[in-house]
Amino acid sequence: MDRNAPERRVVVGVDGSPASYEALRWAVRYAELIGAAVEAVAVWELPGLAGWSGPAADMDVDEDETRQRMRTEMNDVLGPTAAEAVQTVVVHGNAAEVLLRAADGAEALVVGSRGRHGFASALLGSVSQHIAQHATCPVVILRSGKK
Repeated sequence: MDRNAPERRVVVGVDGSPASYEALRWAVRYAELIGAAVEAVAVWELPGLAGWSGPAADMDVDEDETRQRMRTEMNDVLGPTAAEAVQTVVVHGNAAEVLLRAADGAEALVVGSRGRHGFASALLGSVSQHIAQHATCPVVILRSGKK
């Protein structure tokens, strides 16, 4: 085995939606099959900053809250043992762009078909549609079995 070779990895977008949980479970199973690591990426944006005139937002607090929420959700979805094996990354920015950058060189990029803010009638959310069109690696888009 070449120790200088980059580690194989599967990147999965996690946003708290049922479809993203399906994507996370799928990514873990797939990574086990191909001998890759799983990198779960949560992207956070400050809501409603356009025209914001209130007190300054505390970006560290928002990132910490996102990180804590993500760790709890990982444990709930995968169980503590499996969750411990998943590398988690929390990034501030545009979800599609962050996921595309994170997936550079990955074996696959896995996302849910609709995130927390998707329209119920939409087949694909804006993020999944954007990454399907622009990713440089294979993309897997899963939808939640829940209605």
